[in-house]
Amino acid sequence: MTRKDVLDLHVGDVVLIQGLLVTGRDKLHTYLFNERPPKERIPFNLEGTILYHCGPIIEKTPQGYRCIAGGPTTSMRVEMYESRIIEEYGIRGAMGKGGMGRRTLHALKEFGCVYLHTIGGAAVYLADRVKRVSGVWKLEEFGMTEAMWILEVNDFPAIVTMDAFGKSLHDKIERKSRTVLKELLEPHRVG
Repeated sequence: MTRKDVLDLHVGDVVLIQGLLVTGRDKLHTYLFNERPPKERIPFNLEGTILYHCGPIIEKTPQGYRCIAGGPTTSMRVEMYESRIIEEYGIRGAMGKGGMGRRTLHALKEFGCVYLHTIGGAAVYLADRVKRVSGVWKLEEFGMTEAMWILEVNDFPAIVTMDAFGKSLHDKIERKSRTVLKELLEPHRVG
């Protein structure tokens, strides 16, 4: 994605992703954050990509790798790393489930990036949208679910829940939920 692509997206937009996603969970985020490998040491160009918070289940076949399950993991687990990764590696999208925090929201706005929420509990459905596994990095070191996988996807569904304009659907829902909860907990007056 380009910065222009990102600026065309707003909270609430539903998208169908075509092209490449890179996966990354806790170990990969920790590695990118702490080790800060030079971009040329990473065998994939991360600039403009979507970093999918996913630990896929991958099967090795005679023809190569095949994605069996590819559901999102909870994004807040990598909140402490995401802003620097957005800045240093030039990703244009982070995707997972549950949203992210203030630091990431600030980085989305500052560097032109969006957060995409995809369907939790639908790992096989989402794996069916993976047309090809194009590559893998750190498989031996991190293991299958923590390695970085390059997935070629078609019609991969997501919704923009945090945009490059500082808007967050998660914040809006949290505020609304707090209001409703407060109303429910207030004592009811009778008679």
